[in-house]
Amino acid sequence: KKTKTDDKDRHSLLYLVVNCLSLFVFLNRFGELKMKNTVPQIIVTLVACLLVSVSADELFVTCGSAIKLESSDTGYYLNSEEKQLGSGSGQQIVTFVQDKATRNTLWWVRPAHTGDAREYPPEATCQLAEPVRCGQNIRLTHVDTMRNLHSHNVKSPLSSQQEVSAFGTGDAKGDAGDDWIVECAGKYWMRDAIVRLVHDDTKKYLGTSHTTEFNQQTCGHNCPIMGHLEAFARRSADKYSEMKVHQGIHLSK
Repeated sequence: KKTKTDDKDRHSLLYLVVNCLSLFVFLNRFGELKMKNTVPQIIVTLVACLLVSVSADELFVTCGSAIKLESSDTGYYLNSEEKQLGSGSGQQIVTFVQDKATRNTLWWVRPAHTGDAREYPPEATCQLAEPVRCGQNIRLTHVDTMRNLHSHNVKSPLSSQQEVSAFGTGDAKGDAGDDWIVECAGKYWMRDAIVRLVHDDTKKYLGTSHTTEFNQQTCGHNCPIMGHLEAFARRSADKYSEMKVHQGIHLSK
């Protein structure tokens, strides 16, 4: 007899497979995986990804992993997609959405911006598969569009706080405005623990709120991001800036 638990397990496995494949394509494109996209190699990588995802003993968030970042206050997930802001900078939108199953909510944890073309030079703020330390600078790169979580001194469209966008040309490169400080308790960033991301350039916190929803009143009848919440950055370290890693594809050594 089929149960709701069976359906939930099947949905979770399918969700994990899709995200592992997305991460494979992304990392292979940028040289983290030195292989061609042959079927056996894809299968081997997918199996390895699944094993890491479901059996890693540690609860660290590690450099090179792909994560889904949840707003603790709203239960919505950090999201981006190939749509441009209609005001402000006109860069790619970053919002928070309720649907965690979409691949648009998967973000790659990377070292902070440097002038080095290598992803992990010796001076990188984090190394592949190593735990991210509290107080460390990182970048979050949107897996599907390969643009970086970014902020700058431009007003956000709904709350008139600081705009948060996805920046770059789709090659995972950007600038120092893509760097964020991991603010957390203890030595390392732990999964499911409260974390805040502080924009390094402006020292403002990534946040969202149910009061900043894109709807017919705030965005119009044909709003392309209906039901999304605005992502903003602001000075206050409060409940609106509390985040946690809900799910992800976690690398470990």
